[in-house]
Amino acid sequence: MTMADDQRAFLDVEQSLSGNRWADRLDLRGRNEALAISQASGIPEIAGRVLAGRGVTADTAEGFLAPTLRALMPDPSTLTAMDEAAARIAAAITAGERIAIFGDYDVDGAASAALLARFLADFGVPHEIYIPDRIFEGYGPNPDAIRQLIENGAKLIVTVDCGSTSFEALETARETGVDVVVLDHHQLGSELPPAKALVNPNRQDDLSGLGYLCAAGVVFMTLVAVQRELRGQGQAAGVNLMEMLDLVALATVCDVVPLTGLNRAFVVRGLDVLRGSALKGGNAGLEALARAARLDGPASTYHLAFLLGPRINAGGRIGDAALGSRLLSTDDREQAEQIASELERLNAERQRAEAAMLEEAMAEGEAETARGEGPAVLVTARDGWHPGIVGLLASRLKDRFSRPAIAIAFDRNGKGAGSGRSISGVDLGAAVRGAVEAGLLEKGGGHAMAAGLTVDQSRLGELRAYMEEALAEAVGKARAVHTLKIDAALSARGATLELVDLLEQAGPYGAGHPQPVLAFPGHAVTGARVVGRDHVSFTLRGSDGAQLRAIAFRKANEPMGEAMLSGKTSRFHVAGVLGADHWQGRRRIQLRVTDAAIAG
Repeated sequence: MTMADDQRAFLDVEQSLSGNRWADRLDLRGRNEALAISQASGIPEIAGRVLAGRGVTADTAEGFLAPTLRALMPDPSTLTAMDEAAARIAAAITAGERIAIFGDYDVDGAASAALLARFLADFGVPHEIYIPDRIFEGYGPNPDAIRQLIENGAKLIVTVDCGSTSFEALETARETGVDVVVLDHHQLGSELPPAKALVNPNRQDDLSGLGYLCAAGVVFMTLVAVQRELRGQGQAAGVNLMEMLDLVALATVCDVVPLTGLNRAFVVRGLDVLRGSALKGGNAGLEALARAARLDGPASTYHLAFLLGPRINAGGRIGDAALGSRLLSTDDREQAEQIASELERLNAERQRAEAAMLEEAMAEGEAETARGEGPAVLVTARDGWHPGIVGLLASRLKDRFSRPAIAIAFDRNGKGAGSGRSISGVDLGAAVRGAVEAGLLEKGGGHAMAAGLTVDQSRLGELRAYMEEALAEAVGKARAVHTLKIDAALSARGATLELVDLLEQAGPYGAGHPQPVLAFPGHAVTGARVVGRDHVSFTLRGSDGAQLRAIAFRKANEPMGEAMLSGKTSRFHVAGVLGADHWQGRRRIQLRVTDAAIAG
């Protein structure tokens, strides 16, 4: 194959119905590596292509397909300040000191708090979890909450998924003589708050290379270090940490951190724990929530991200922010059922509120982009929006308009709570921190792909201008080429459950480890109809008559969906992700369509 062949569009699709150019994920070298993987590992070439497309080589394929913590997790002491943190927590456990756990109100915060609480409970250590109210307290520790925890008898405060930039709150603790240990992963500057120990792989003097961990990953590594410290003092080991990897997996997937390296091992082993929990009485909260969400079939990253995660988040968004951590830390199965039922109710309420807000946000986005390209960063805002749902709006706007988006809810006093989501290659968290330093925001922070902020309504115009200036160049480069990378082509007849199982071995998939996108050339679309909220369901039929169920989510009102529903086009090239669902106890294969082009 020549260099010219490498530069050709996949199936000659220069512009799909969604405006993408299709490209082979592999160049010539990658295709040769795929063949080598297939030959060395004895797996079909299509699986070799998927592995090669994700940086796996013939030498590393065996370890990649069976990741282990033993091979991938470094000594926790490689994290800066880990030894100090582990020693202080171990000392508190030995002395029986009351420990307060201050967490965030999202899935990562709830799982992190539950991990630490379960660990402490196993040693009989008195403790409490404090989750701030998203609306009235905002993100992270605040002085009033710190004082309340100290009044409740806390001798040590451990912040999880927050605390790296909480200078005032941690100063309050120091003034009263109470130590604070921070376990976090959010980006921060060179100045550190007055903590006894601050463990954060993204602090500037940390050389561990673990900046991709979520907070629950950092907490898990800390508990390994604490357990080692206690063993060194002759104490019993305590809880089996491996049995709590279901919580680490949940947080890792829901916090959309890269599913590579250690994170991949966390998720693979965590899913194993979750799948086997019903047989050995696992996490009562996760089991109750799975029943409430009607989770069908073996747990997968899809279930974590789209069924369990949103329900846990619903408490922090529009209800009691502490519901998630209480659910994940309880062993009382009756209480777990009650909390899961409440989260299910709140999630339904959240969906209704989101639909109304989304209609307004999309209308503003359409108006902004109707005049040509529109702004590099969409900043949409309304009085009266629910502040707990703005992150969902930002995510949907980002997906719809292919650019970073920030959604802001203003209260009656003109104070706005905002949340932003970014696209690959654009560091939104850095821009938000820059806006804080420039005095445009009361507070704000986050990481490359997501950020939160608080802004006065009078500064909204300045914020829009700042974001445009700060990110326009990066956004322009990121959006210059709309490319859909294809892993391989096959026919409807080749889409089998055996292939799905094979591809799952190369998972789990998520951020930094994308799901395989397969192309189906020249297939007929039959029986297209709208189902649910703007989804298009149809059947793909190959030239040999083989059929494959397919669905395109939220595409009914977009060019791709309209073309399929019109029935005017006989054949399409269709690209999507193969998967299997469980219906009435039977596994069925289905293609989740991401793009299509008119064939020929």
